[in-house]
Amino acid sequence: MLEQINNDLKNAMKSGDKFTLSVLRMLKSALQLESISLKKELEDKEIITVIKRNVKQRKDSISEYQKYDKKEEVENLEKEIAVLSKYLPEELSEEQIEEEVNKVFAEYQPESIKEMGKIMKILTEKIGTVADMSLVSKIVKERFK
Repeated sequence: MLEQINNDLKNAMKSGDKFTLSVLRMLKSALQLESISLKKELEDKEIITVIKRNVKQRKDSISEYQKYDKKEEVENLEKEIAVLSKYLPEELSEEQIEEEVNKVFAEYQPESIKEMGKIMKILTEKIGTVADMSLVSKIVKERFK
């Protein structure tokens, strides 16, 4: 995956696509920081985690910018998300997430919301790279009600 990002970075340089180039440079920098903090080369799973973190930051920023009606910044962030999303696996649908949550609940049979942390940890390991974990959390909370 890192090789794909590097190739796309080179292609953006060659084609003069400054916007994509800047987004990929930011991503590469974030990946290097993560690699340094983990003191090892990143695996695809860890790269996906970094990309998801960057997408989440941009989504959070979009909601802030929308509050103050800053349309240009929102558009730029949406474009950045589009560039970053190319490297993410397709996310599970809400139905597929509910199915996975049901499997974990059937297997572990949690008694109360006190066990939510344990359930979330299991789900993160199973579907963390292909699911919106905020949606997973919401579904799990609803199950405890």
